[in-house]
Amino acid sequence: MRKESFEFLEKYLNNASPTGFEAEGQKLWLEYMRPYIDEHFVDTYGTVVGVINPEAEYKVVIEAHADEISWFVNYITDQGYIYVRRNGGSDAIIAPSMRVNFHTKKGIVKGVFGWPAIHVRKVENDKAPTVENIFIDCGCSSKAEVEELGIHVGTVVTFTDEMMVMNDKYYVGRALDNRIGGFMIAEVARMLHENKKKLPFGLYIVNAVQEEIGLRGAEMIAHRIKPNVAIITDVCHDTQSPMYDKKISGDQHCGKGPVLTYGPAVQNNLLQMIIDTAQKKEIPFQRAAATRATGTDTDAFAYSSDGVASALISLPLKYMHTTVETVHKDDVENVIKLMYEFIIQLEAGHDFRYLK
Repeated sequence: MRKESFEFLEKYLNNASPTGFEAEGQKLWLEYMRPYIDEHFVDTYGTVVGVINPEAEYKVVIEAHADEISWFVNYITDQGYIYVRRNGGSDAIIAPSMRVNFHTKKGIVKGVFGWPAIHVRKVENDKAPTVENIFIDCGCSSKAEVEELGIHVGTVVTFTDEMMVMNDKYYVGRALDNRIGGFMIAEVARMLHENKKKLPFGLYIVNAVQEEIGLRGAEMIAHRIKPNVAIITDVCHDTQSPMYDKKISGDQHCGKGPVLTYGPAVQNNLLQMIIDTAQKKEIPFQRAAATRATGTDTDAFAYSSDGVASALISLPLKYMHTTVETVHKDDVENVIKLMYEFIIQLEAGHDFRYLK
């Protein structure tokens, strides 16, 4: 990876961008994208779209989502302890002993998820952490003192863990789900620009908000753009570490390439074109199957307007919705390469319908 790309990736991943509060991350993403696009627009809730060749009638989307899971302050005790509720699929089990940032109008306020010491617990009776029993300590001894810091019910809270490189093979950090996707689609735009590729269609590079609470940003922007084709990138589970059941979760590996998903929302002719591209360009890939839905923004685009030919290119990831989400460098490069190679071979006006 080139030095400038890595610096952007690190800065982008380390910046907090919780669901509903994505603006700061979107600013960073757009700043990086500006040299590679012709124009951009932003919708009411903060989804950002960079456009190449905006006058073209045929429209192609590549998309990722910008938001990360987080917490909302829900209750402050008279003693100054803070109880939370989820903003997205936040995992209470990992919370105890984690450091957090409260995002207030006065700036960042630090805190920790406390937990009683092992010395004072009956370990044999231990219960798993839940939203009902986890709490945050921000160094205050009263509710009034908490509120003086700018913390109130509804204040958003994120973990503080930052990106690292592990064994020179893996990127590790919180919120790779799915700001790593935003990085990858931005790199596609950069490659198109630097390789001076002239596209015969409009390319809409979409960094959508609010995926973690129901694909809401993608739902809104799909109706606005009304694309002909949509390629979504998100993360999926690497299932090689302990405690995964491959009979249920499939057999996906970090380091073995992008994962291409079969399912009702995935348009099969489009999927086959992506597979053909991967095979022609010798890009490794894996396969997965969804049930009723992919659980990604693919579903929002596929079923928008009159129906959009949509497909999902996933990045295998270990330890989803933790602060140590882990992806393989080679997979990141191959997702970027596959999206790029697909785009440059696609012809404007291609009709993906099954029956004509």
